[in-house]
Amino acid sequence: MSLKEQLFNDLKAAMKEKDTVRKEIIQIVRAGVLQIEKDSKIDELDDDSVLSVISKEIKKINDVLPDFKRAERQDLVDEANRKIELLKAYLPEQLSEAEIESIVNKAIEKTGASTMRDMGKVMGAVTAETKGKADNKLVSEIVKRMLQNL
Repeated sequence: MSLKEQLFNDLKAAMKEKDTVRKEIIQIVRAGVLQIEKDSKIDELDDDSVLSVISKEIKKINDVLPDFKRAERQDLVDEANRKIELLKAYLPEQLSEAEIESIVNKAIEKTGASTMRDMGKVMGAVTAETKGKADNKLVSEIVKRMLQNL
């Protein structure tokens, strides 16, 4: 079963259970997937592209969390955190920092990076391997730290 089909089945289940938060977030992801399919004139997105849409939604929610906290809206913070948890269930298991560091070390060796100017090369090699399995912000921080320590 593809990830898109799983989202559709989970949407039906959320509607039957009257779980409005889950229904709402799945509808947002499905709308994003359908929009990309329509714009790209593709019949059906592959799972990697669907994972990309889910990751973008998680990032959007994470971006507004500080605003909710500043406004002292704990209800919105709780709802946003629930949405993030629901979406993370669709992502593959996330890599630990140690695993990311190992991947970054290999990428540095492979690209021959020696300064911060080589960060783009290293990030290109690392993101291909960590796509959907790690937050790019975390990966970027690790790459910076490791290149600065060379």
